[in-house]
Order: sequence, then structure tokens, then C-alpha cells
Amino acid sequence: MISSVRGEVLSVALDHVVVEVGGVGFAVQATPATLATLRRGEEARLHTALVVREDSLTLFGFADADARELFGLLQTVSGIGPRLALATLAVLDPDKLRAALVEGNITVLTSVPGIGRKGAERLTLELRDKVTALGSGDAPAVTAPGALRSEVVEALAGLGFPAKQAEQAVDKVLADGDGHTTASVLRAALTTLGRKR
Repeated sequence: MISSVRGEVLSVALDHVVVEVGGVGFAVQATPATLATLRRGEEARLHTALVVREDSLTLFGFADADARELFGLLQTVSGIGPRLALATLAVLDPDKLRAALVEGNITVLTSVPGIGRKGAERLTLELRDKVTALGSGDAPAVTAPGALRSEVVEALAGLGFPAKQAEQAVDKVLADGDGHTTASVLRAALTTLGRKR
């Protein structure tokens, strides 16, 4: 496995860069955001993933290890190959992608060309727990409130409260501090909604 390449940038194209390493030019597929940071003639270091197919060896490059890990994780889902995984990271940066997966945000995920509603649902179902575990140290803290919020709003809607009211009540509770559990937020939101009735 080639996990990184470092060397002089020989050329930058629309979808790949050629990096010379020890006299060998490696063509590395990358997202437009990553390619925009590279300049011809300068030295570059990319975290890479090598995808081996029967008829090809393709190197995919990323600005950081976090993006590379997500690239590998996306491909564990049926129907997501390396091209679609790279397209996903081209549209959504790692933090936005992780948040969308944890929160089950289908709208954000379907903004990626090639991912439909069913694919987005499959992604959230299969990767929700994995991205929380995989993410950098502070990522779960960032994304968990969103997942918590949608869970509690859904529960309140199930109890017959209008979605708008439920969202406002949950937002008010979450704004009061952190360290919440689903049960504590639900209880506090019910108390807030009870006062309105």
C-alpha cells in the first residue's frame, strides 16, 4: 500500500496531479480543492490510497489523513466505488460529510452527483456509528448535538407536537448548556412545550 507520496509537482490537471518521487512520476487522482493547493515545480506531500483493480492501479491523493480515512470508509458501503467516494469528498469537506452522516442529513448527501435518496439512506445507516468512532478527537462533540437534536425532534413529532414547536423547544434546551443525553433533552423539551399549552 502506498500511503503517501512526497516530491516535486510535475503537472496539475483538472482531476489529477503528477508528483515525481525518486525519478518516477506518480499520477494521483484528487479533489479540485486539493489540486488547487498544488503548484507546478513546488514540493508536495499527499496522503494516498492505492486502489487495485484487475486492469488498473489508481492512486488517490488527499491533503490530510482524515479525508483519506473517510475515502476508504465510504467504499465499504455497497454501490460506492472510489470515483463516487472521491466525488463525495469533492462536494463535502470531511467535517461536513461526517456531520451529514451522523445527523442522517439526506439533503446534504444527495447534493453529491451520483448519490440518490436510497444511496444516501444506506450511507447514513451503515456509516453513522463508524464516522463517530473514526473521527478526529473533537468531531463527535461537534456532530453529536445535531444527531441528538434530530432524534428528540422526531420523538416529539411522534408525540403529536408540531415540528416547528418541537425544533424551537429542543434548540432552547440545547442552547442552555452541554453534556445532554437524549432522555434529558426530551424531558426538558416536554417541560418547555407543556408550559406553552
